[in-house]
Amino acid sequence: MASGSGSRDETAPLRRTPSRRMTRQPTMVEPPEEEAAPDSELVPSSLASIVPLLRVANEIEGYNPRVAYLCRFHAFEKAHNLDPTSSGRGVRQFKTYLLHRLQKDEEDTPRKLAHNDLKEIQLFYQWYYENYVKEGPERKPEEMAKHYQIASVLYDVLKTVAHGKVDDEIDKQAKEVERKKVHFGPYNILPLHVSGPAPAIMELPEIKAAINELCKVENLPRPSVQSMSDAQQRVDGSSMPEDGDRSISDLLDWLGLTFGFQKGNVENQREHLILLLANIDIRKRNHDEYSLLHHGTVKYLLDKVFKNYYSWCAYLHRPSNIKFPDNAETQQLDLLYIGLYFLIWGEASNVRFMPECLCYIFHHMADELYGIIIGNVHLASGGYFEPAHQGEKSFLQQVVTPIYQVLRKEVQRNKGGTASHSRWRNYDDLNEYFWSNECFKLGWPMDPEADFFANSVDMHSKTEHRDRVVHGRRKPKTNFVEVRTFWHLFRSFDRLWIFFILAFQAMLIIAWSPSGSITAFFDPDVFRSVLSIFITAALLNFLQAALDIILSWKAWGSMEYTQIIRYLLKFAVATAWIIILPIGYSSSVQNPTGLTKFFSNWVGNWRSQSLYSYAVVIYMIPNILAALLFMLPPLRRTMERSNLHIVILLMWWAQPKLFVGRGMHENVFSLLKYTLFWILLLISKLAFSYYVEIYPLVEPTKTIMSLGVGNYEWHEFFPNLQHNIGVVITIWAPIVLVYFMDAQIWYAIFSTIFGGIHGAFSHLGEIRTLGMLRSRFEWIPSAFSKRLVPFSEEEQKRTEEETERRNIAKFSHVWNAFINSLRDEDLINNWEKSLLLVPYSSDDISVVQWPPFLLASKIPIALDMAKDFKGKDDELIKKIKSDHYMFSAVIECYETLRDILFGLLKDEDDKEVVRLICHSVDSSARQHKFSAYFRMNELPQLSNKLEKLLKLLTIIDYEDVESYRTQIANVLQDIMEIITQDVMINGHGILRKSPVEIRANQSDKERPRFADLNLELMENKSWKEKAVRLHLLLTLKESAINVPMNLDARRRITFFANSLFMNMPKAPIIRKMLSFSVLTPYYKEDVLYSEEELHKENEDGISILFYLQKIYPDEWKNFKEPKDVVKEKMEDIRHWVSYRGQTLSRTVRGMMYYRQALELQCFLDMSEDEAIMDGTRTRTPSKHNHDPRSQAIAQAIADIKFTYVVSCQVYGMQKKSADTRDRSCYQNILNLMITYPSLRVAYIDEREETVRGEPVKCYYSVLVKAVNKLDEEIYRIKLPGNPTDIGEGKPENQNHAIIFTRGEALQTIDMNQDNYLEEAFKMRNVLEELDIRHGQSRPTILGLREHIFTGSVSSLAWFMSNQETSFVTIGQRILANPLKVRFHYGHPDIFDRIFHLTRGGISKASKTINLSEDIFAGFNSTLRGGNVTHHEYMQVGKGRDVGMNQISLFEAKVANGNGEQTLSRDVYRLGRRFDFYRMLSFYFTTVGFYFSSMVTVLTVYVFLYGRLYLVMSGLERSILEDPSVKNSKALESALAPQSVFQLGLLLVLPMVMEIGLEKGFRTAVGEFIIMQLQLASVFFTFQLGTKVHYYGRTILHGGAKYRPTGRGFVVFHAKFAENYRMYSRSHFVKGLELMILLVVYEVYGQAYRSSSLYLFVTISMWFLVASWLFAPFVFNPSGFEWQKTVDDWTDWKRWMGNRGGIGIPVDRSWESWWQSEQEHLKSTSIRGRVLEIILALRFLIYQYGIVYHLNIAHHSRSILVYGLSWFVMLTVLVVLKMVSVGRQRFATDFQLMFRILKGLLFLGFLSVMTVLFVVCGLTISDVLAGILGFVPTGWSLLLIGQACRLLVRRLGFWDSIKELGRAYEYTMGIVIFMPIVVLSWFPFVSEFQTRLLFNQAFSRGLQISRILAGRKESDTNMSAK
Repeated sequence: MASGSGSRDETAPLRRTPSRRMTRQPTMVEPPEEEAAPDSELVPSSLASIVPLLRVANEIEGYNPRVAYLCRFHAFEKAHNLDPTSSGRGVRQFKTYLLHRLQKDEEDTPRKLAHNDLKEIQLFYQWYYENYVKEGPERKPEEMAKHYQIASVLYDVLKTVAHGKVDDEIDKQAKEVERKKVHFGPYNILPLHVSGPAPAIMELPEIKAAINELCKVENLPRPSVQSMSDAQQRVDGSSMPEDGDRSISDLLDWLGLTFGFQKGNVENQREHLILLLANIDIRKRNHDEYSLLHHGTVKYLLDKVFKNYYSWCAYLHRPSNIKFPDNAETQQLDLLYIGLYFLIWGEASNVRFMPECLCYIFHHMADELYGIIIGNVHLASGGYFEPAHQGEKSFLQQVVTPIYQVLRKEVQRNKGGTASHSRWRNYDDLNEYFWSNECFKLGWPMDPEADFFANSVDMHSKTEHRDRVVHGRRKPKTNFVEVRTFWHLFRSFDRLWIFFILAFQAMLIIAWSPSGSITAFFDPDVFRSVLSIFITAALLNFLQAALDIILSWKAWGSMEYTQIIRYLLKFAVATAWIIILPIGYSSSVQNPTGLTKFFSNWVGNWRSQSLYSYAVVIYMIPNILAALLFMLPPLRRTMERSNLHIVILLMWWAQPKLFVGRGMHENVFSLLKYTLFWILLLISKLAFSYYVEIYPLVEPTKTIMSLGVGNYEWHEFFPNLQHNIGVVITIWAPIVLVYFMDAQIWYAIFSTIFGGIHGAFSHLGEIRTLGMLRSRFEWIPSAFSKRLVPFSEEEQKRTEEETERRNIAKFSHVWNAFINSLRDEDLINNWEKSLLLVPYSSDDISVVQWPPFLLASKIPIALDMAKDFKGKDDELIKKIKSDHYMFSAVIECYETLRDILFGLLKDEDDKEVVRLICHSVDSSARQHKFSAYFRMNELPQLSNKLEKLLKLLTIIDYEDVESYRTQIANVLQDIMEIITQDVMINGHGILRKSPVEIRANQSDKERPRFADLNLELMENKSWKEKAVRLHLLLTLKESAINVPMNLDARRRITFFANSLFMNMPKAPIIRKMLSFSVLTPYYKEDVLYSEEELHKENEDGISILFYLQKIYPDEWKNFKEPKDVVKEKMEDIRHWVSYRGQTLSRTVRGMMYYRQALELQCFLDMSEDEAIMDGTRTRTPSKHNHDPRSQAIAQAIADIKFTYVVSCQVYGMQKKSADTRDRSCYQNILNLMITYPSLRVAYIDEREETVRGEPVKCYYSVLVKAVNKLDEEIYRIKLPGNPTDIGEGKPENQNHAIIFTRGEALQTIDMNQDNYLEEAFKMRNVLEELDIRHGQSRPTILGLREHIFTGSVSSLAWFMSNQETSFVTIGQRILANPLKVRFHYGHPDIFDRIFHLTRGGISKASKTINLSEDIFAGFNSTLRGGNVTHHEYMQVGKGRDVGMNQISLFEAKVANGNGEQTLSRDVYRLGRRFDFYRMLSFYFTTVGFYFSSMVTVLTVYVFLYGRLYLVMSGLERSILEDPSVKNSKALESALAPQSVFQLGLLLVLPMVMEIGLEKGFRTAVGEFIIMQLQLASVFFTFQLGTKVHYYGRTILHGGAKYRPTGRGFVVFHAKFAENYRMYSRSHFVKGLELMILLVVYEVYGQAYRSSSLYLFVTISMWFLVASWLFAPFVFNPSGFEWQKTVDDWTDWKRWMGNRGGIGIPVDRSWESWWQSEQEHLKSTSIRGRVLEIILALRFLIYQYGIVYHLNIAHHSRSILVYGLSWFVMLTVLVVLKMVSVGRQRFATDFQLMFRILKGLLFLGFLSVMTVLFVVCGLTISDVLAGILGFVPTGWSLLLIGQACRLLVRRLGFWDSIKELGRAYEYTMGIVIFMPIVVLSWFPFVSEFQTRLLFNQAFSRGLQISRILAGRKESDTNMSAK
């Protein structure tokens, strides 16, 4: 047997015994079908150690199948030993599969080298060693690593087969392999252990210096490490000798052994630290060669890494434990501290989100470190000591895991996001525990019995419940409680609300004064009344103090006593003021004062001032002091940041002590800018509010109040209310809401104006068309050199001409790489590419060689000018020189033609003729006598012949050149003849003078002239391209100036050119640029579309491929141009489609442009002038640089400057999954790593490991790269548990992978983004911004603009694109400057990596509250003293959702996130700690926008319910028909301001301004009009409803969750039932309610009201109703196609009728969906339920009002009328219940009885109705009105029943509620569906809708009507089906 059961006789065959061992397995399965992946990639996680064996088997299969079989056999036995019972997940199936394969292979694999297996493998091992391992030709480290790995595994197998008895020679070879193998282990960027010739990256002096510094370990005491008895086998599968003592090669090794860090963590942080030191160090150097680090490098890194730690120590008044011995060299100790922090951080897992917890851990470990270094007796001798932590994973087990367990227990209390935030502690709560000295009670090592760990210890046994919810004693929240209430808005932004309320009160008092003028303020009585605002202020401050106590109550258990005392004192003082000020005010009524008198008499008359005046002055003292400090930001900043006890005491009242949010004040200049912005805005807003909203309403209000009490038309409960107060409230309520909302509109206006001005000054849009590009192209090379080329002192020594030529040469390399990338992306074709390329500078040509598209038609025009010219030469030359490009073209053509002729002619005499002609041309041109020697009218004839010659030279291949020799010679002879005989006046003289003529006459008459040609030149690519270019210049027509034709290519070219004229930092050389990483989180999205997905047709017969061919016809045509699209090229088609979707492939390709750009820029930095100005014209020169050493250095520098990590969270699961899509994703990700060797993939690996005999799931962070077309593990770091169990998925995914990133900056890129090569060239400039102060400090987050690339898919996509573009440009521009409130809104922002990794990372991850994880990174950065800027000279592509439902899901997610933000501590702290004006900016650009949106909709409700009250009560009729009012139109005047909220249209102003800036204002107006015609207003109004619904529901009830939108192409029709499910509660119910309100208002008021007034007031509301009810169908493809409508109705009826139940999804049954819609009510608080019930009561007003207007009521006002209506309502419900119960109980067994019952009920109904009609006077209108009144009542009962679910269930009415709900849903569905049915009858409606949806595509040739009908055109047969 292969494992050693064979006989000792070597000739005996190998016996098959594995099957005997495996017969005990209880199950056997058939081997799986043919797998695309090798068996080595399907190994279950618990058998991971056999992967190397199987990989080696697969690798050597082709050499020796028998040895491969033996390797698999060994793998099988090893697997059996690892898991004998096959208890691990998937183990049984895998072992069975492997066994079947072994049985098959044993028969099919004969021996090749010997007669038995032992000899076979011995001979093969020796052969492999001799050929691949032994010293031989130099191989790459990756190749050698593979060979050593194979040799090592083969030796293990050999030992097993030979029972451990191996030949001495082989044993010697194996030991040599093991000795050398360590030098070829897997590595990430730095091959630190490689032997042999050092790779270029290891030769860089900065790398060598960093390594040297880290290797200084000789003087360190050595930790004594005991051999671990359970030492695991190495990952590579080979055995490792245990020597009991790990070698210490550097400081990180020493720290790892001393403190028990994992080996993978140590290796990872070693490379991390080396690269950081190297990159920081090189920037401090002026020379290249050195071996020691700069003295400031380590100090700089130490200060940056520990800035937060120092701040933490100072805050807690604790001495820092970063200590140094006196008078000693500290660099080694500095590095030990930095290394220790990085090792802690690298292994902290989820604890990385708790930066102060890391500070606590480091604080104690640094103290231990100092004690070991300084206090150890063996320091001098380098002796041994006992380390603090024994074992490699002791830090993980003893420090990280206990904290992780606390996190896990707390998150279980969250109940999946349904529990109240106050019931569990999130990351912030646990981190803020370490903001107080209480944390030191934990001790060190941490005491497991400490209060902090109470839950994880006490509750350990209680976690085994099915719902995994932890019960028991809860720790209090820390510092803040996230309570679900809208009062958070007041608490967080109290100054804003106080200001607006006081301003409203003051304006109302002034407007109410007799004069109503603003000057009335100076009137004594008015001024005294205005002073009452201080009483209001006191009341509001009392409310604020009360909210502070109420909302923070559950955190008091963890608060410091000083904070509690402050809260109580604040409340007491606020209470005192609301007593003192009213008393003082009432006493001041007898002592009135005017404004002038108030101030002029104050000093001299102070003793006689009233109590109120003193009280106001005292009350204002804190505000006056705050204003003074506001004007002195440096003082305020210093005081807030001070940790002195006296300063803390002084600041205690104004601002409680807190670790974050201190000293966030900007410098004076920034403060002045945003203060001016807001002062102007507030003046405008208040003036508008006064003159448009408040003042016009005062007189009508006075008139209405002066009227007597009106005649009520219903039973009025308060008939004696004075002054018509109900009417006044009804009129003023909407205006008050508008007053609080319209500041948002004013912000939109002002941000548009300021943003536009700022953009114009930033040079945005200066080059926005091809015409502008052509006009400024000659300045682009110099602008490029100024911005993108590093400055060098040599530049100053060059002449201007040399500088220009060098500039153009460098520019041409970058420009041509850009143009080539456009061609690679199929945005341009080959012809356009040839027109856009800039030739590399050549010494042969004396002028600049511009790209041909600039020179199009210049030569033909010049020839025409010359041909017809009659004047002096000077005038012609002047005309030609007036066009710079024409002059360049003429000179270039002449000089190029001369070079081509000289090159073609072999004979020296022929060359002499050309030389004489050129001499004649040059001399005549110098003398300005060209026309005297040449006939210019013959030049066109010469041009035609030249074209013919050049065409021959360009189209002929070198292989065929001989067959064309005669033809070329003839044309050349014609040319020379034309020149000498026709063009030159005395050309014969030249020929006679030439030796050619003399010789021809004397001796060699038979030899023709100009026929001896050097056609070998055509093999020279450079020469041939000269001919091609000359041919282009001669033949290009004027139409060529319009290239490129592709709109995206035009946009990119113009933006790149424009950006070169914008302000950006000077570029450093690549060697000295900041290093950076890019991190992309990925879950399960599309990586690359499969062939099946490309051709899969939707219900309309449309495939993605066909759709994209029509959307991007020019790009498809370009794609086909260089190659025929056939089946073999399907891979290319898959990429073409994927690069137009939102796929990972597109993102990775875009980000890898950074590396391509770095390599090219590095080449340009290092190369001499000759190398730069040489090279081919069409390819990236770095690829053709003949110096491999320079190329290796360029790649090495790119390696240390740029790292790209994709965090594929479930890559390990996808790798082993049986699901086809998962396997495809894995394979595609692996292919990406193979395509881009520097790409790294991080993932969370889940493994089953045996601990104490029990299988346990273990989790690892793993980093892999591609080697030999397989993934190779680089680092593996064990985690304390599953990281994604704790927080939100995306931030946890980022957090686990962030340890594998490198550099000083980190760009976060989402999976739906793209990048462009031309933008990548600007990255080093952008990174320089991190070292430039912007305002008060250097930036910590750099914001970049985005281009939304999905705008062309449909009109919806276009709307979203414009909306998003305006936000990421003008919106963020104004946020960053002047407002200083830009945060992190997602990607592609660039983080200061060191700043953020020491402060909690690049996002926050607490469940639910941090749903919008990205913006919290911006909040966190700002609170911790960071600075966020925005830069628009660089852009990154981004995709957005393109379908209606996708967009709505996205808007819902964002609204959910904003709802959670409103409750968060970050928003509270920013709102309280920003100064007043910055707080205003913060409010209106974050949660305020959503609250204002909600107020907009609330205004409509308040207005319409107010109208309902007026109409139903009869007060509106009473007032309008009053004689004193009839002529004044008072009520109509009062109605007019209600339409103010319609100004919401102004919110699109920023969009119009940005389009105007970047495309021109004519284009902007045109696009705006087109958007309106495409119903953009309907779309935005609809999305307003989405925002409001989800924002309000989140705050009231919770339910915020991540909503996956999908990022595919939406070309399918959404069914009616799907739309109904998605929008029923958010839009349809609300829309129908508003529609009923409008109908009631119209019906019951039309008798006395003009219809024009009604229309004026309600038109916008009808628009809102129509948008909310029908937008999903208007924007639904094929929404009005008859057949689709019929199918939708059938589907909807089926869905409505299906019964629900456990496990039935919501899309299958109405009941399941109805239950799911009430999930938020199951988990809401009592407060939320009560509010739901109160809101539901509004529906009862319909019934109450309408019943009194029925004819049957006979104008009775008795309450009995209302009581009888309820009797009718209940009777109807009881009858319906009887029918329902009867159907359930009697319909089957007593069918006859049930029918009789129904008949009797029907007869009874007819009888009652007859009596009512005949006797009581009931009318048809009464019936209709009754339905209108009772339907809302039923809905109200339904809502109340849902809110009181438990009570209703107990009473047994739940089924009735459900059936009532079903009836309402049916009714609503039919009401909404009927208009769709009617419109579907008309075919033109469907056609119109198609044009409406896809207009953008129509403008680019898309025939979408055919697409939706599925009628594919014949020309699509080339789509490679």
